[in-house]
Amino acid sequence: MSELRGKIDFVVLVSATNANPNGDPLNGNRPREDYAGYGEISDVCIKRKIRNRWQDMGAEIFVQSDDRANDGFKSLKDRADGYEPLKVEIARKKSANREKCARLACDKWMDVRSFGQVFAFKGSDVSLGIRGPVSIHQAVSVEPVDIISMQITKSVNSESGKEGKASDTMGTKHRIGFGLYMVKGSVNVQLAEKTGFSQEDADMLKEALKTLFENDASSARPEGSMEVCELYWWQHTEKIPAVSTAQVHRSVKVKAREDETKSYADRPRSYADYEIVLENPEGCVEPEVYHFV
Repeated sequence: MSELRGKIDFVVLVSATNANPNGDPLNGNRPREDYAGYGEISDVCIKRKIRNRWQDMGAEIFVQSDDRANDGFKSLKDRADGYEPLKVEIARKKSANREKCARLACDKWMDVRSFGQVFAFKGSDVSLGIRGPVSIHQAVSVEPVDIISMQITKSVNSESGKEGKASDTMGTKHRIGFGLYMVKGSVNVQLAEKTGFSQEDADMLKEALKTLFENDASSARPEGSMEVCELYWWQHTEKIPAVSTAQVHRSVKVKAREDETKSYADRPRSYADYEIVLENPEGCVEPEVYHFV
Protein backbone atom coordinates (compact mmCIF):
# COMPACT_ATOMS: atom_id res chain seq x y z
CA MET A 1 0.00 0.00 0.00
CA SER A 2 1.47 3.34 -1.07
CA GLU A 3 1.17 6.61 0.84
CA LEU A 4 -1.37 9.17 -0.28
CA ARG A 5 0.35 11.42 -2.83
CA GLY A 6 -1.38 14.67 -1.81
CA LYS A 7 -4.60 16.19 -0.57
CA ILE A 8 -7.73 15.31 -2.51
CA ASP A 9 -10.83 17.42 -3.16
CA PHE A 10 -13.86 16.22 -5.09
CA VAL A 11 -17.28 17.35 -6.31
CA VAL A 12 -19.98 14.98 -7.53
CA LEU A 13 -23.17 16.03 -9.34
CA VAL A 14 -26.05 13.66 -8.65
CA SER A 15 -29.51 13.76 -10.24
CA ALA A 16 -32.74 12.39 -8.77
CA THR A 17 -35.77 11.82 -11.00
CA ASN A 18 -39.07 10.75 -9.44
CA ALA A 19 -37.21 9.43 -6.40
CA ASN A 20 -36.76 10.06 -2.69
CA PRO A 21 -33.00 10.65 -2.37
CA ASN A 22 -32.97 10.65 1.44
CA GLY A 23 -36.15 10.45 3.54
CA ASP A 24 -36.45 12.24 6.87
CA PRO A 25 -37.75 9.78 9.52
CA LEU A 26 -38.88 12.68 11.71
CA ASN A 27 -41.06 14.06 8.90
CA GLY A 28 -42.96 11.04 7.60
CA ASN A 29 -39.99 9.99 5.43
CA ARG A 30 -40.50 12.98 3.15
CA PRO A 31 -37.41 13.96 1.12
CA ARG A 32 -35.15 16.16 3.20
CA GLU A 33 -35.26 19.89 2.47
CA ASP A 34 -34.10 23.06 4.20
CA TYR A 35 -36.31 26.01 5.12
CA ALA A 36 -35.73 27.58 1.69
CA GLY A 37 -36.98 24.48 -0.11
CA TYR A 38 -33.60 23.18 -1.28
CA GLY A 39 -33.25 19.40 -1.18
CA GLU A 40 -30.69 17.77 1.10
CA ILE A 41 -28.96 14.40 1.34
CA SER A 42 -27.20 13.83 4.66
CA ASP A 43 -23.50 13.04 4.79
CA VAL A 44 -24.40 9.87 6.72
CA CYS A 45 -26.56 8.70 3.81
CA ILE A 46 -23.73 9.31 1.32
CA LYS A 47 -21.21 7.48 3.51
CA ARG A 48 -23.62 4.55 3.77
CA LYS A 49 -23.70 4.23 -0.01
CA ILE A 50 -19.90 4.49 -0.21
CA ARG A 51 -19.55 1.74 2.40
CA ASN A 52 -21.94 -0.44 0.42
CA ARG A 53 -19.92 0.05 -2.76
CA TRP A 54 -16.66 -0.76 -0.96
CA GLN A 55 -18.30 -3.87 0.43
CA ASP A 56 -19.28 -4.86 -3.12
CA MET A 57 -15.64 -4.37 -4.12
CA GLY A 58 -14.52 -6.83 -1.46
CA ALA A 59 -13.28 -4.43 1.23
CA GLU A 60 -13.86 -5.25 4.90
CA ILE A 61 -16.37 -2.83 6.41
CA PHE A 62 -17.04 -2.27 10.11
CA VAL A 63 -20.35 -0.35 9.93
CA GLN A 64 -22.40 -2.74 7.81
CA SER A 65 -26.14 -2.52 7.19
CA ASP A 66 -28.05 -5.41 8.74
CA ASP A 67 -29.44 -6.43 5.34
CA ARG A 68 -25.94 -6.48 3.82
CA ALA A 69 -23.95 -8.02 6.70
CA ASN A 70 -21.66 -10.69 5.25
CA ASP A 71 -19.69 -11.82 8.28
CA GLY A 72 -22.42 -13.21 10.53
CA PHE A 73 -22.18 -10.47 13.19
CA LYS A 74 -25.37 -8.73 14.31
CA SER A 75 -23.88 -5.67 16.03
CA LEU A 76 -20.81 -3.46 16.00
CA LYS A 77 -19.71 -4.83 19.38
CA ASP A 78 -19.96 -8.40 18.09
CA ARG A 79 -17.92 -7.42 15.04
CA ALA A 80 -15.25 -5.74 17.18
CA ASP A 81 -15.13 -8.75 19.54
CA GLY A 82 -14.88 -11.04 16.54
CA TYR A 83 -11.53 -9.53 15.59
CA GLU A 84 -9.28 -11.45 17.98
CA PRO A 85 -6.22 -9.12 18.06
CA LEU A 86 -8.45 -6.14 18.91
CA LYS A 87 -10.46 -8.15 21.44
CA VAL A 88 -7.28 -9.27 23.24
CA GLU A 89 -5.96 -5.71 23.48
CA ILE A 90 -9.29 -4.30 24.70
CA ALA A 91 -9.49 -7.10 27.29
CA ARG A 92 -6.49 -5.50 29.02
CA LYS A 93 -8.99 -2.79 30.05
CA LYS A 94 -7.33 0.29 31.53
CA SER A 95 -3.88 -0.94 30.54
CA ALA A 96 -4.92 -1.31 26.90
CA ASN A 97 -2.79 0.56 24.38
CA ARG A 98 -5.25 2.87 22.60
CA GLU A 99 -2.85 3.62 19.76
CA LYS A 100 -2.45 -0.08 19.09
CA CYS A 101 -6.23 -0.56 19.19
CA ALA A 102 -6.67 2.25 16.67
CA ARG A 103 -3.98 0.81 14.40
CA LEU A 104 -5.54 -2.66 14.52
CA ALA A 105 -9.00 -1.28 13.69
CA CYS A 106 -7.69 0.88 10.83
CA ASP A 107 -5.71 -2.01 9.35
CA LYS A 108 -8.76 -4.26 9.49
CA TRP A 109 -11.64 -2.09 8.27
CA MET A 110 -11.53 0.31 5.35
CA ASP A 111 -14.37 2.54 6.55
CA VAL A 112 -12.64 3.02 9.92
CA ARG A 113 -9.41 4.26 8.35
CA SER A 114 -11.46 6.42 5.95
CA PHE A 115 -14.27 7.99 8.00
CA GLY A 116 -13.05 7.26 11.52
CA GLN A 117 -15.06 5.51 14.23
CA VAL A 118 -15.93 5.68 17.91
CA PHE A 119 -15.44 2.43 19.84
CA ALA A 120 -17.39 2.81 23.08
CA PHE A 121 -19.48 -0.19 24.09
CA LYS A 122 -21.44 -0.94 27.24
CA GLY A 123 -19.47 -3.09 29.67
CA SER A 124 -16.12 -2.11 28.19
CA ASP A 125 -13.55 -0.03 30.05
CA VAL A 126 -11.92 1.08 26.80
CA SER A 127 -13.39 3.91 24.72
CA LEU A 128 -11.59 4.86 21.55
CA GLY A 129 -12.17 7.64 19.03
CA ILE A 130 -10.55 7.53 15.60
CA ARG A 131 -10.65 10.60 13.36
CA GLY A 132 -10.75 9.72 9.67
CA PRO A 133 -9.25 11.66 6.74
CA VAL A 134 -12.30 11.53 4.44
CA SER A 135 -14.83 14.30 5.08
CA ILE A 136 -18.07 14.67 3.13
CA HIS A 137 -20.53 17.56 3.19
CA GLN A 138 -24.25 17.05 3.16
CA ALA A 139 -25.43 17.34 -0.44
CA VAL A 140 -27.68 20.28 -1.35
CA SER A 141 -29.75 20.66 -4.51
CA VAL A 142 -28.88 23.39 -7.01
CA GLU A 143 -32.53 24.55 -7.16
CA PRO A 144 -35.40 24.21 -4.69
CA VAL A 145 -37.21 20.89 -5.11
CA ASP A 146 -40.92 20.11 -5.40
CA ILE A 147 -42.05 17.28 -3.14
CA ILE A 148 -44.82 15.10 -4.57
CA SER A 149 -46.91 12.87 -2.30
CA MET A 150 -49.34 10.12 -3.21
CA GLN A 151 -51.66 7.86 -1.27
CA ILE A 152 -51.23 4.13 -1.75
CA THR A 153 -53.32 1.09 -0.73
CA LYS A 154 -52.80 -2.65 -0.48
CA SER A 155 -55.18 -5.10 -2.16
CA VAL A 156 -55.07 -7.59 0.74
CA ASN A 157 -55.39 -7.45 4.52
CA SER A 158 -52.33 -7.81 6.70
CA GLU A 159 -54.30 -10.09 9.03
CA SER A 160 -56.88 -12.81 8.41
CA GLY A 161 -60.47 -12.72 9.69
CA LYS A 162 -61.39 -9.35 8.21
CA GLU A 163 -64.01 -9.18 5.46
CA GLY A 164 -63.01 -5.82 4.01
CA LYS A 165 -59.76 -3.96 3.67
CA ALA A 166 -58.82 -2.36 6.96
CA SER A 167 -58.07 1.35 7.28
CA ASP A 168 -54.47 0.55 8.15
CA THR A 169 -53.85 -0.55 4.56
CA MET A 170 -53.51 3.11 3.56
CA GLY A 171 -50.08 4.64 3.14
CA THR A 172 -48.20 7.60 1.66
CA LYS A 173 -45.17 7.75 -0.62
CA HIS A 174 -43.12 10.88 -1.22
CA ARG A 175 -40.73 11.77 -4.03
CA ILE A 176 -39.27 14.74 -5.85
CA GLY A 177 -39.95 15.23 -9.55
CA PHE A 178 -36.36 16.23 -10.30
CA GLY A 179 -33.39 17.57 -8.41
CA LEU A 180 -29.69 18.04 -9.10
CA TYR A 181 -27.55 17.68 -5.98
CA MET A 182 -23.92 18.65 -5.41
CA VAL A 183 -21.79 16.40 -3.19
CA LYS A 184 -18.52 17.87 -1.91
CA GLY A 185 -15.69 16.22 -0.03
CA SER A 186 -11.98 16.05 0.73
CA VAL A 187 -9.23 13.72 1.93
CA ASN A 188 -6.78 15.10 4.49
CA VAL A 189 -3.21 13.80 4.13
CA GLN A 190 -2.14 14.33 7.75
CA LEU A 191 -5.05 12.25 9.04
CA ALA A 192 -4.50 9.68 6.29
CA GLU A 193 -0.96 9.16 7.59
CA LYS A 194 -2.36 8.43 11.05
CA THR A 195 -5.00 5.93 9.94
CA GLY A 196 -3.06 4.33 7.08
CA PHE A 197 -5.45 5.54 4.37
CA SER A 198 -3.47 4.86 1.19
CA GLN A 199 -3.42 5.95 -2.43
CA GLU A 200 -5.08 2.63 -3.29
CA ASP A 201 -7.86 3.46 -0.81
CA ALA A 202 -8.29 6.84 -2.51
CA ASP A 203 -8.66 5.10 -5.86
CA MET A 204 -11.36 2.88 -4.37
CA LEU A 205 -13.11 5.98 -3.02
CA LYS A 206 -13.07 7.49 -6.49
CA GLU A 207 -14.52 4.31 -7.97
CA ALA A 208 -17.23 4.20 -5.29
CA LEU A 209 -18.24 7.78 -6.10
CA LYS A 210 -18.47 6.94 -9.81
CA THR A 211 -20.85 4.06 -9.09
CA LEU A 212 -22.57 5.47 -6.00
CA PHE A 213 -26.03 4.08 -6.76
CA GLU A 214 -25.15 0.61 -8.03
CA ASN A 215 -27.06 -2.06 -6.06
CA ASP A 216 -28.96 0.71 -4.24
CA ALA A 217 -32.40 0.46 -5.84
CA SER A 218 -35.48 0.43 -3.62
CA SER A 219 -39.16 1.35 -3.75
CA ALA A 220 -38.20 4.93 -2.89
CA ARG A 221 -35.32 4.98 -5.41
CA PRO A 222 -36.24 2.79 -8.42
CA GLU A 223 -33.42 1.55 -10.62
CA GLY A 224 -32.14 4.41 -12.76
CA SER A 225 -33.85 7.18 -10.80
CA MET A 226 -30.62 8.20 -9.01
CA GLU A 227 -27.65 8.91 -11.24
CA VAL A 228 -24.08 10.18 -10.91
CA CYS A 229 -23.78 12.78 -13.68
CA GLU A 230 -20.27 14.17 -13.24
CA LEU A 231 -17.27 13.71 -10.95
CA TYR A 232 -14.51 16.28 -10.47
CA TRP A 233 -11.44 14.88 -8.70
CA TRP A 234 -8.48 17.05 -7.69
CA GLN A 235 -5.37 15.15 -6.56
CA HIS A 236 -3.01 17.84 -5.32
CA THR A 237 0.74 17.35 -5.13
CA GLU A 238 1.03 18.98 -1.70
CA LYS A 239 -0.30 18.03 1.70
CA ILE A 240 -1.61 21.58 2.14
CA PRO A 241 -2.21 23.21 -1.27
CA ALA A 242 -2.03 26.95 -1.74
CA VAL A 243 -5.63 26.93 -2.99
CA SER A 244 -8.19 26.26 -0.27
CA THR A 245 -10.77 23.51 -0.45
CA ALA A 246 -13.57 26.09 -0.38
CA GLN A 247 -12.14 27.73 -3.53
CA VAL A 248 -11.83 24.37 -5.24
CA HIS A 249 -15.41 23.39 -4.43
CA ARG A 250 -16.73 26.76 -5.61
CA SER A 251 -14.99 26.35 -8.97
CA VAL A 252 -17.77 24.08 -10.23
CA LYS A 253 -20.54 26.43 -11.39
CA VAL A 254 -24.00 25.10 -12.14
CA LYS A 255 -26.71 27.23 -13.74
CA ALA A 256 -29.87 26.72 -15.79
CA ARG A 257 -29.30 26.91 -19.53
CA GLU A 258 -30.48 30.00 -21.41
CA ASP A 259 -33.22 29.17 -23.90
CA GLU A 260 -34.84 31.87 -26.03
CA THR A 261 -37.94 29.76 -26.67
CA LYS A 262 -38.63 28.88 -23.06
CA SER A 263 -38.95 30.82 -19.86
CA TYR A 264 -37.12 29.36 -16.89
CA ALA A 265 -39.70 30.61 -14.44
CA ASP A 266 -40.29 26.88 -14.16
CA ARG A 267 -37.48 24.86 -12.64
CA PRO A 268 -35.26 22.64 -14.80
CA ARG A 269 -36.69 19.16 -15.29
CA SER A 270 -33.57 17.23 -16.30
CA TYR A 271 -29.79 17.31 -16.13
CA ALA A 272 -29.71 18.54 -19.74
CA ASP A 273 -31.39 21.77 -18.59
CA TYR A 274 -28.23 22.77 -16.72
CA GLU A 275 -24.91 24.19 -17.88
CA ILE A 276 -21.84 23.09 -15.92
CA VAL A 277 -18.80 25.36 -16.01
CA LEU A 278 -15.45 24.67 -14.34
CA GLU A 279 -13.49 27.78 -13.33
CA ASN A 280 -10.40 26.14 -11.87
CA PRO A 281 -8.61 28.50 -9.43
CA GLU A 282 -5.27 29.92 -10.51
CA GLY A 283 -2.39 27.80 -9.28
CA CYS A 284 -4.59 24.76 -8.70
CA VAL A 285 -3.89 21.37 -10.24
CA GLU A 286 -6.19 20.40 -13.10
CA PRO A 287 -8.88 17.96 -11.99
CA GLU A 288 -9.77 14.62 -13.45
CA VAL A 289 -13.25 15.09 -14.92
CA TYR A 290 -15.63 12.17 -15.52
CA HIS A 291 -18.86 12.69 -17.48
CA PHE A 292 -21.54 10.01 -17.17
CA VAL A 293 -24.49 11.73 -18.89
